[in-house]
Amino acid sequence: MRKVYADNSATSYPKAPGVSDAIKDFLDNTGCNVNRGGYADSYNIAMEILDTRQMLADMFCARSPQEVIFTPSITYSLNTLLLGFLKRGDHVITTSMEHNAVMRPLHALSKMGVAYDIVPCDEKGILNAVDIIPYIKKETKAVVMLHASNVCGTVTPIDAASEICKRNNLRFFVDAAQTAGVLDIDARKMDALAFTGHKGLLGPQGIGGFIIKKEFADEIEPLITGGTGSRSHEIEQPDFLPDKFESGTMNIPAILGLKAALEYINSTGIKSICEHETLLTSEFISKVCGIEGARLIGKEDVADRTAVVSIDFEGNDNAAIAAALDSDYGIMTRCGLHCAPLAHKTLNTYPHGTVRFSFGHFNTLDEIEYIAQALKEILRK
Repeated sequence: MRKVYADNSATSYPKAPGVSDAIKDFLDNTGCNVNRGGYADSYNIAMEILDTRQMLADMFCARSPQEVIFTPSITYSLNTLLLGFLKRGDHVITTSMEHNAVMRPLHALSKMGVAYDIVPCDEKGILNAVDIIPYIKKETKAVVMLHASNVCGTVTPIDAASEICKRNNLRFFVDAAQTAGVLDIDARKMDALAFTGHKGLLGPQGIGGFIIKKEFADEIEPLITGGTGSRSHEIEQPDFLPDKFESGTMNIPAILGLKAALEYINSTGIKSICEHETLLTSEFISKVCGIEGARLIGKEDVADRTAVVSIDFEGNDNAAIAAALDSDYGIMTRCGLHCAPLAHKTLNTYPHGTVRFSFGHFNTLDEIEYIAQALKEILRK
């Protein structure tokens, strides 16, 4: 049976050429640690990790590779930023389209005396940045929002939100899980940018991170402390970047896999990747809108949206549709609430959820046609 992967919003597949080779080469031929060995192999791998930081700094317009912090995942990054910064009595603002990677930490913080407000987006997931302003209080310390929805692909106006934060002396955190590697992002316009390596950056699972301005890093307490390989004569956690937030042994195989993916993205071009994914999305939307019983969720055009398309099959069981796509046609999607119940409530698809189709750099127009034809046949049955 033919197989078509349409779940790139969860994780990209296939990974960029060279990713698995880089991981295997390290495990087979080097395998050492960094910052813990006084020999050439350790120093060489340390330089490759520094090169990876520099590539990420260049991609996101960061001022220094030291501002690039590696974590096990973007969820870990967001927890570090939120729990490490906000204190009892503080207030933070977010949006109604957020993933649980933001909402669950905020909910946990609310039990410890941190208040938060949710700015509503419209039924297509669109945020008007000026709607943030009425929620600002004297206790407000930060605004945190995703760059694009993992449910319907709608892109939020982070530049406009950044200006509002700047005028009101608020910290600004951005969750770029769905946009890193696909859209241009300028980390200088925010205090912290959280990213993951395994989605649009086309790298392996198990590696994420955040970019943070050095002057803001002083205001955040690390969630984890321990060995860094630096200042080993002290029991105090280092206060400089990136060591302050990178305790313990790093996931070196994943970092080197990410480096290979970044090299591929740089050679291909983010603009080219975005144009291809936009073309796929446009074709899919045009075909789905003509299928009776398939209701498109979110924007009906490709302006300010990513290649994430959710469908509600009204009058049918969405889970049954997703199962038929997989079992009968080999089409892999994700059905349900996508770890974003607040977004589904905003989009009027709660509690039943949607079937999400998310396309990536390696999908083709032929696959789009195949998926559309499969949906027509399934709904006819």
